Amino acid sequence: MEVLWDSRSPVLVRDVMQALAERDLAYTTVMTVLTRLTSKGFVERTADGRAWRYSPVASREQYVAQLMLDALSLTGDREAALTHFARSVSSPEADVLSQALADKQDEI
Repeated sequence: MEVLWDSRSPVLVRDVMQALAERDLAYTTVMTVLTRLTSKGFVERTADGRAWRYSPVASREQYVAQLMLDALSLTGDREAALTHFARSVSSPEADVLSQALADKQDEI
């Protein structure tokens, strides 16, 4: 996913292989992983001749936000978890959260 997120455009399997060259992965291994990510809805693919080009369905930030929401749903006390989270962020991060919440209120 990191390779796809770092790319500015959809990539071929060989592009991913080149980005991960230090891992010495087989072409079929990379292709299998991309196919599985596609079937799970994390990646979309478009035909490019006889090959496929792969791109992420969501940005890295959207994916991490969903992970945070998933983790929040595991608690029995969402309010306590949110309060603990809010108290543990830095002042600049708290400012970002405050602005996002203010923007959300403006939407309502």
